[in-house]
Amino acid sequence: MADEHHGDHGDHGPYAIETRGLNLWYGDFQALYDVDLEVKQGIITSMIGPSGCGKTTLLRTCNRIIERLGYVRTTGSVSILGHDVFADGVELVQVRKRIGMVFQRPNPLPISIRDNVLFGFRLHEARLRKVSAAEEDEILESSLRQVLLWDTVKDRLDKPATGLSLEEQQKLCIARLLPVKPEVLLMDEPCSALDPAGTEAVEELIWKLRGDYTILIVTHNMAQARRASDECVFMLLGRIIEHGRTDEVFLSPENSQTADYIEGRYG
Repeated sequence: MADEHHGDHGDHGPYAIETRGLNLWYGDFQALYDVDLEVKQGIITSMIGPSGCGKTTLLRTCNRIIERLGYVRTTGSVSILGHDVFADGVELVQVRKRIGMVFQRPNPLPISIRDNVLFGFRLHEARLRKVSAAEEDEILESSLRQVLLWDTVKDRLDKPATGLSLEEQQKLCIARLLPVKPEVLLMDEPCSALDPAGTEAVEELIWKLRGDYTILIVTHNMAQARRASDECVFMLLGRIIEHGRTDEVFLSPENSQTADYIEGRYG
């Protein structure tokens, strides 16, 4: 899929995500080493590498969700669209409003489909202004249409979201992010709990969101990385080994360690 969409995206102002000299420790264990990463705006960037190489850690550092673990320490910088997320005075609520997160297993709230989609919007907007029912209905439909779910669920919006299939639940979790207008979507193996048909459906959705959002996706599925990303990052033992256009990383990697991993010689 990705090869036919690849093009020269150029440098459109600040990078969507930029890390400089990023190091991270869990207690005494160092998980990231001097990570310099530049993720361009409006494209899909995949991260591949063996289990435990730091992919998810790096992903969760971008929106500071990693800090929920009390024993994490970082040095270096992480900037989202030119703004340092670790700067003094930065509000975590605002950071996470700009950066949506999709997890391995769908995590719909045990409430209705409607209330799931509007949950974040109500949290952020209702405390600032009065929102009409008509505006909520418009946001609800728009978000569900963007994730290709509206026609499936429009007649059962008040039914529990937990009654949806896993594929539908994952699409719903993406829909839940959209009303707060994030600019970056972080996805941690979003298809790992899905069957092949569900995986294909969610990949198509991710590709459809490309351009409107910058997407950074961790995947263990190298076929998925090759199919569904513009650029690819290979990580090993907490370091970025290679980062380039996906077709080039897979067809002519510059680093022998990248080639070894892609060809299944370790990992």
